[in-house]
Amino acid sequence: MLHSMTGFARASAETAPGTLTCELRAVNHRYLDITFKMPDDLRPSEAAFRQLIGERLKRGKVECLLNFRRALDASSDMQLDRDLVALLAKRLGEIADAMPDADDVDPVDVLRWPGVIRPTEVDAEPLAREAAALLATTLEALASMRRSEGERIEEMILSRCDEVLRIAGTVRARMPEVLEATRIRQRERIEKLDIEADPARLETELALVAQKLDVDEELDRLESHIKEIRDAVASDEPVGRRLDFLMQELNREANTLGSKSADAETTKAAVDLKVLIEQMREQIQNVE
Repeated sequence: MLHSMTGFARASAETAPGTLTCELRAVNHRYLDITFKMPDDLRPSEAAFRQLIGERLKRGKVECLLNFRRALDASSDMQLDRDLVALLAKRLGEIADAMPDADDVDPVDVLRWPGVIRPTEVDAEPLAREAAALLATTLEALASMRRSEGERIEEMILSRCDEVLRIAGTVRARMPEVLEATRIRQRERIEKLDIEADPARLETELALVAQKLDVDEELDRLESHIKEIRDAVASDEPVGRRLDFLMQELNREANTLGSKSADAETTKAAVDLKVLIEQMREQIQNVE
């Protein structure tokens, strides 16, 4: 089953010291690239959080936002650093003496001074456990979204694979007719030259032309690659890179088919194949 690399999930949890919120945003990326935005209280647990994400996701650029809003507690929150306030008051008095015409200082401005308000310390270990549990819940929601998007991509890829096989089958069925028409055209051209050709040599040359136009090998490889794509899609492992490689191989065979084309129908088939392959390739860029 395919998994997309894009998704978003958000979850919150109420804890004793406050509210934890976790947001995960993921987009396509060649490798797994994880960035964190979190409060300092949770920074020591970043390595554990990174490992937790790495166990669930294998590719993608993932942004993890962990936010913590402290619960209000009138008995402990907004503790004043009275020594710092006293020092600020002393310095403000000196400024007032030096600048008697200056406006009075708003006490709210004093509260905004760094360090005047001392937040209540939070026990980091229990908070980290709560954050890890919330991250796991959010990861599950993100994985579910990526899985749902992957199912849509899988359906599209398989339908395009069916169409590739249909076109390849049509080209294969027409090849005897195409080769015979080519032989006839070559004979007609020689007849128009009004020269006598060695029949054995002519048959050899016609056989060489037919060999150059024969696309059985290309069609066989197309069918083989389609089988590999279907096998990869059915796998539970991340297969985005393998599918991307198979798209390159399919495109190579389609190009060769076009270069060997001896009639308009085969040329159109090669173009149709390239369109289908490009449609698959665009979607596969987003597959884990």
